[in-house]
Amino acid sequence: MESGYREIMQERKTIVAPSILACDFSRLGAEVERVTSAGADWIHCDVMDGHLVDNISFGPAFVEAASRHTARPLDVHLMITNPDHYVSRFSKMAASITVHVEADHDVAGTLAAIRAAGCLAGLAISPPTPTDRILPFLGQFDILLVMTVNPGFGGQPFLPETLDKVRVASDWRRERGVDFQIEVDGGINVATAKDSVAAGANILVAGTSVFKSADARAEISALRRVGGVDKLRVDQ
Repeated sequence: MESGYREIMQERKTIVAPSILACDFSRLGAEVERVTSAGADWIHCDVMDGHLVDNISFGPAFVEAASRHTARPLDVHLMITNPDHYVSRFSKMAASITVHVEADHDVAGTLAAIRAAGCLAGLAISPPTPTDRILPFLGQFDILLVMTVNPGFGGQPFLPETLDKVRVASDWRRERGVDFQIEVDGGINVATAKDSVAAGANILVAGTSVFKSADARAEISALRRVGGVDKLRVDQ
């Protein structure tokens, strides 16, 4: 794991995390290398089981294959019903693992297991779910992932009403003295990133807007500038 990955816990830096759900699966290695060279900070991996969400994406072997083509941290998002069963399978290659509050598991136990495995622990919330569902777990996660579309499929339009969840989470940090990063995922492009950052988010998951862009480097740079950071990462 890159040391810089944990530095965000000390300083809320703008992080751009292209989602490989939007890449050309037949060219996985080349696609991951392309966005790494274009300046991606993290590589986001959306794992779907066809139960928690109405889609099936890929599993541990696919994520491990992606890891061979980048030195960037892998940000693994488990959109699966029983994430506790799979933490050990993904922790071998992931730097962070995010699970859903709506899934069928002991949320606190799963978050503790993720941290015990040496990964940052993330908790995700979907658009229909009240933010109060997150409150019992404050202090137990490092990242709050706010879904800005209904999870399951890439390429969906951003839901502006989900920004209320980002604002609430930002208020919690200030009022309750807890520290965590706020990640947004779904329909993120330069325009929606501006609104998300203004609401309090600092981790931007961008799939279609990066992988389908004619110039991934320019797109990542533009997303990073939204957060007030102009310098691209050095290629590696």
